[in-house]
Amino acid sequence: MSFGDAVESMRDELVALRHDLHRDPEIGMQLPRTQERILRALDGLPLEITTGEKLSSVVAVLRGGRPGPTVLLRGDMDGLPVQELTDLAYASDVPGAMQACGHDMHMTFLVGAARLLSGVREELAGNVIFMFQPGEEGPGGAEPMIAEGLLEAAGERPVAAYTIHVIAANDPLGWFSTRRGPFMAACDTLRVTVQGVGGHGSAPHHAKDPIPAACEMVLAMETFVTRNIDIWDPVVVTTGSFHSGTADNIIPASARFETTIRSFSAVSRDRISSGVVQVCNGIAAAHGLTVDVDYEFGYPVTVNDDAEAEFAAGVATELFGEDRFGWIENPGAGSEDMSFVLNEIPGCYLNLGACPPELDPETAPNNHSPYAQYDDSVVPDGALLLAELAFRRLSR
Repeated sequence: MSFGDAVESMRDELVALRHDLHRDPEIGMQLPRTQERILRALDGLPLEITTGEKLSSVVAVLRGGRPGPTVLLRGDMDGLPVQELTDLAYASDVPGAMQACGHDMHMTFLVGAARLLSGVREELAGNVIFMFQPGEEGPGGAEPMIAEGLLEAAGERPVAAYTIHVIAANDPLGWFSTRRGPFMAACDTLRVTVQGVGGHGSAPHHAKDPIPAACEMVLAMETFVTRNIDIWDPVVVTTGSFHSGTADNIIPASARFETTIRSFSAVSRDRISSGVVQVCNGIAAAHGLTVDVDYEFGYPVTVNDDAEAEFAAGVATELFGEDRFGWIENPGAGSEDMSFVLNEIPGCYLNLGACPPELDPETAPNNHSPYAQYDDSVVPDGALLLAELAFRRLSR
């Protein structure tokens, strides 16, 4: 089965949908206008559609005409709190909000795939779940969608899951890529408040200064990583926020800092999460201070199944040629809540270069930039690959 002619016939309509979604971005878990646009775009297709109870998700199930398993395809929906600074004719009309990470493209890919697969429903050997997900940029929509029954939407859990993410820079236009195993990092947050006793800078022995202890904690966490974590299974610890005090000669009563922690395996994640808590508690005790340590687990590691990655790579190469696909050598340190789905279902996360041809991928504004741009030419390609992955996986 080839969807090439069919996807070309809907190119203009898909691009128009993408522009419409781009003009009106919404942020977070409640995306009523975006949800309504998706529902309109799916109207008339032979789909069983449900919407989320606690978030503006859309789950659509296509039941094939032949018996078989179930495959899941995912597209995220939310924008970012970014003021768009492009000069695009379809730039955001919403102050302070932008589809800066290309999720308008992802939704359009998924709508296109739904239309393509609906057109061959009688030939489809199984079911397809189309997952339109809010909140990927935070606080995370995949996990609540799973809790609301996403993976059982077709009556049985999927045997495979796939998604495509567009890239505004670094990768050339039309370039598909993926990797086996870990694709993106887990992302956790450490919040620490060190409580001491305030005083005057001229007499520190009458106070209990929280600042040196907090600074020591920040540095000791870095040492903990280098001396306790396998260098081939890395962890990245970055303290991005540190606050204390009001004047140069006043010893404050407290100091607080926040740290982002990235890891690439469950083993390293477990080790760092327990280790940094011990480090902070131990240093506080050594200084005679109290400390409140809050370790918040965020998105887990995004892990591609080896066999599904090989399958997806083979389909992409067959469809678009060897000159448009490459294997990614190392995982990225960003994080993704598709990880929750891939923790449950074997699957593959792919990237697709969407840097406009007039820009140099090496210097173009990247994802999340207020200047980020994504070229319309890849819209049919993303829809085509998702549809082919689902159809071929069900035909195996």
